[in-house]
Amino acid sequence: MRASPSPARTATRWTAIGSAALVAAFTATLVPATQAQAADLGPNARYDLVHGCYALKAESGGKLVAKAANGYAVSADGVATAEPFRLQATRLGDYLLYGKAGDFLSTTAGGAVVTSTDPGPAADFTVDRAAGNQAFTLVSQAGKALTVGDGGRLALTTPGSAGRFTFVPAEGCATFPEAELGATGKPSTGKTPYSETKGLIDAHMHMMAYEFLGGSIHCGAPWNPYGITKALPTCAKDNIVNQQGSGVVDNFLAGGNPIQQKDPVGWPTFGDWPNHESLIYEQSYYRWLERAWMSGLRVFVNLFVENHALCSIYPVKKNNCNEMESVRLQAKRLRQLQDYIDAQEGGPGKGWFRIVKDPFEARRTINAGKLAVVPGIEVSNLFDCGLKDGSATCTRAQVDAGLTEAYDKLGVRDMELINKFDNGFGGVAGDAGSTGLIINGGNKLETGAFWDLETCTGPAEESDREQLTLPGLGRDELLGAALGVLAPNSTLPLYPPGPHCNKRGLSDLGRYLVRSMAKRGMIIDPDHLSVNARRSLLAEVESTGYGGIVSSHSWSTKDAYPRIYERGGIVTPYAGGTTGFLQAWKSIKPTRDKRFLFGFGYGADMNGFGSQGGPRNGPNPVKYPFKSFDGAVTFERQKTGQRTFDINTDGVAHYGLYADWLEDLKNIGGRQIIDDMANGAEAYVQMWERAIGIDAEHSQRREGRLRFTAKGLGATRLAVDPEELLRGGGQPATRKARVWSYRVKGKGNAGSRIKAVFSGAEKVVLVSSNAVRHRAVNVGRGTSAAKLKGVARPFGAGVLIRSAGGGRSYLYGVRKGRVTWTAVASSGVTKSAATTRRYLALADLIR
Repeated sequence: MRASPSPARTATRWTAIGSAALVAAFTATLVPATQAQAADLGPNARYDLVHGCYALKAESGGKLVAKAANGYAVSADGVATAEPFRLQATRLGDYLLYGKAGDFLSTTAGGAVVTSTDPGPAADFTVDRAAGNQAFTLVSQAGKALTVGDGGRLALTTPGSAGRFTFVPAEGCATFPEAELGATGKPSTGKTPYSETKGLIDAHMHMMAYEFLGGSIHCGAPWNPYGITKALPTCAKDNIVNQQGSGVVDNFLAGGNPIQQKDPVGWPTFGDWPNHESLIYEQSYYRWLERAWMSGLRVFVNLFVENHALCSIYPVKKNNCNEMESVRLQAKRLRQLQDYIDAQEGGPGKGWFRIVKDPFEARRTINAGKLAVVPGIEVSNLFDCGLKDGSATCTRAQVDAGLTEAYDKLGVRDMELINKFDNGFGGVAGDAGSTGLIINGGNKLETGAFWDLETCTGPAEESDREQLTLPGLGRDELLGAALGVLAPNSTLPLYPPGPHCNKRGLSDLGRYLVRSMAKRGMIIDPDHLSVNARRSLLAEVESTGYGGIVSSHSWSTKDAYPRIYERGGIVTPYAGGTTGFLQAWKSIKPTRDKRFLFGFGYGADMNGFGSQGGPRNGPNPVKYPFKSFDGAVTFERQKTGQRTFDINTDGVAHYGLYADWLEDLKNIGGRQIIDDMANGAEAYVQMWERAIGIDAEHSQRREGRLRFTAKGLGATRLAVDPEELLRGGGQPATRKARVWSYRVKGKGNAGSRIKAVFSGAEKVVLVSSNAVRHRAVNVGRGTSAAKLKGVARPFGAGVLIRSAGGGRSYLYGVRKGRVTWTAVASSGVTKSAATTRRYLALADLIR
């Protein structure tokens, strides 16, 4: 029996315990401690405790823990007089014991057990089964175990002498502070683990960026082991005001305008933040992301990001400014977040946030109704490969070592070659306006040179970000003191008239990196590259036939989009406001390649110094409540602490409002853009399949003469699982539940399909075809059924069967004396005519 979870969670998505458990919990309050029953928690007991309401019962003496002067004592005779604790997970198997008064069972450095109002390491206990016993031990983060001391008071001892306790279901627990979801319902799942997916994709997100630029500039974090009051606290910048370097970074964040100081108070009021324009305050708290997941988000590309130049001049920092060290730290944090969410959901693997390593795992994750998280990198000095005096600071061997670490150890599968500065792989597109002046100064600091720009010779839209061409004094005044910090004793170059193009293209080392990424099946993102570098990159992937490519957040030029689509890649423009995003969809969709599934997505770029969409302030606003695009979940206005968010007045103030953003997009764009967005996850996964070597559906040749054997039909084989069928037979045209369908080209085959039907054990057990010249023992579509006389027997209406050998059978569909389809099936399918007809109906071969 598990005690009832926190009301904050039952009011949103989790289901409260059943009536039997409630009766048991109530009964426990009426009986003496010696009769109070411990919770029956099952094999994953230490994880099942999460969010439950329990009294703590000492095995020795049989009494329950109650509050005592300055601490706790084993003194309660029944649950009614015991202290009820909410078990709040800090990590997998670790908990805070949250008391009725909003305090915590905690410890002191001197070894006392006390009450405390501060959640933290002193109140954090590892809970585990006692050896050979159904009771538990509780060990503090300092390595001291709870026990019953003198006078029955709780005390600390060595783990070897740990006291043993059981958890008894209780009532009256306080609700641990948490953001509400404002969402009810169960997120949709797929028909099978291997069927087509439905869901949204964010291809450009920086959830771990709270650790970048030294880890001190950002206010808040996407989670904290000790809850929302620690993750989203009150933050002030007073400690860095007027310090050298901070003004440069502030200027960069504000795009050249002074940052307006926000009300720094976080939980519980959130007076001024999160805000759609605020760049240094946390916007992707994990519960906000959970709301977006509930709205249908299914692929989430988290890019580890860093900027050595800005980090190095920022005066307050706790982390290493080396970009790859920051990547390693952020990759570690991403795994910790997955574990934390698992802990909130009841154990390893149970969370909705799943880091995936290949398209097969991604598909299964999405079809399980969870969020497939793809780790990626977006830095300027990738693998410490910068540029100094025109030469790369790394070698091919370093690139190989960097890729091996990124792929094998950090789980990276999606990567940009460049971010803000020229590097050893190529030239950068730069930033425009006053921000461009600062970033150009950073380029000088990092590489020893400013950008080498010229006037572009092609169409204006096929250019890099245009630079200011004011006289030197005007530019220096606009830049302020930044040049003195970033590039002392330097003068910004005076560029020719725009549009501007960076002369630096893709280097030989950059080409080597592209080829090496392709060999590993990694997704290549050409955003932020200069026009010259991106054109060379696209030519490189075109020459090799590689298709794992995505433009994730509108940092490629329009000429690149058709070439990306021709390779089977996808485009996800910067999200921003819904009006601008709708226009991007209208302009980009016509450039698609119709040979591939078209799915659309967005790049939020949140937490990466990318502002979000503000209130639209137009007709047809979002009305609450509303439904997710698939109708599975109902959304109200989201509430965090004392603040209630509304997309119509707040815009995308935090990530949870992407659920509302999508509803606003539907209001102004109609159903077609939503349908395209719902195909975004599938388009990405299919692209990823092709990137690792799965043949595209349109590239397969299935026309001509093919003969059924007891093994199957051509590359469509019996007894293989979905991954094996993909690797051997390529991508199907459709994946409907347990049936995959492949188109057959050629004369007379319009509408003809080869179909593979899977069993419940995920093995192909039936292969069929209604294409001309696909035959089983010289019998196929159009053959007279009379040819089967004496060699096949009836097996239900309109079906004939004959042995194929090895326990397998050929099946023939007959209508008006002619064969209409042919199949080969395993013995499990043909064990009875009724079973056979069920499988044939799945394949839509009979009605």
